[in-house]
Amino acid sequence: MNQSATTPSPATPVDYQTHPSQYRHWKLSFEGSIAKLVADFDENAGLRPGYKLKLNSYDLGVDIELNDAINRIRFEHPEVRTVIVTSAKDKVFCSGANIFMLGVSSHAWKVNFCKFTNETRNGLEDSSKYSGLKFLAAVNGACAGGGYELALACDEIILVDDRNSAVSLPEVPLLGVLPGTGGLTRVTDKRHVRHDLADIFCTTAEGVRGQKAVDWRLVDEAVKPQQFAARVQERALELAAASDRPAGAKGVTLTPLQRTIEADALRYSHVTVEIDRSRRVATFTVKAPATPVEGDIAAIEAKGAGWYPLQ
Repeated sequence: MNQSATTPSPATPVDYQTHPSQYRHWKLSFEGSIAKLVADFDENAGLRPGYKLKLNSYDLGVDIELNDAINRIRFEHPEVRTVIVTSAKDKVFCSGANIFMLGVSSHAWKVNFCKFTNETRNGLEDSSKYSGLKFLAAVNGACAGGGYELALACDEIILVDDRNSAVSLPEVPLLGVLPGTGGLTRVTDKRHVRHDLADIFCTTAEGVRGQKAVDWRLVDEAVKPQQFAARVQERALELAAASDRPAGAKGVTLTPLQRTIEADALRYSHVTVEIDRSRRVATFTVKAPATPVEGDIAAIEAKGAGWYPLQ
């Protein structure tokens, strides 16, 4: 996403293409089989005017970068087997979707925002199930609402046991809303939290801390601050050792998609979207490959991002 120093106006189209060199909110690093995604959201770099991304609260721009990072790790770095998701902020992991952003957004924007963030979290689980890429949430501070939903999308959660850090689904006391990107489902269906405890958890703004969070199955481990970093690294290596990611494979560099944007159409090399605004209809046309599609690994690797099914 090409963000300038000034905040885009509400009419500015959203560009979903970005690159790690352009990230404003995430720090991505690699060390052998471990990648680290560190949340350090720039509160002055919101995608739209009218709010600040305080306490690692996120908007669509944050998730565009997260989605990009996950896909780059998955396709460009086959040597990576575990991704640690953590925070650079003091005593804050992630406080969820920015409430003020939601307050100034249209209904359509909020629907598309929730859809995109949900698909991003589904992408973590898809990468784990089908690409052997394991995600470890190192929750090193307060973790609320959509922040806990991000942790829930990871394979395991380690919470710092500092008597202050907690996990919770309500983002703000007395607001009367819960986040909408899969948290309620994952609490019961993925982490198998008892329904009576889930009911209490979903209505308790102060959250659950330490060993109690472990006992309720809300996190996998609670570790004292002195041992936290070492335990996170140790568990990340254990998860990496059990992964079947092809460490010796050649990664696929994800190059920018070439497209033409018109008033009523989007044109890519293989897909065209034409919009009839009067009828409120969008027509997608997908072109078949012009030449036979490569089928063996060497030929696919040579084709890279130009391989038809990926492109």
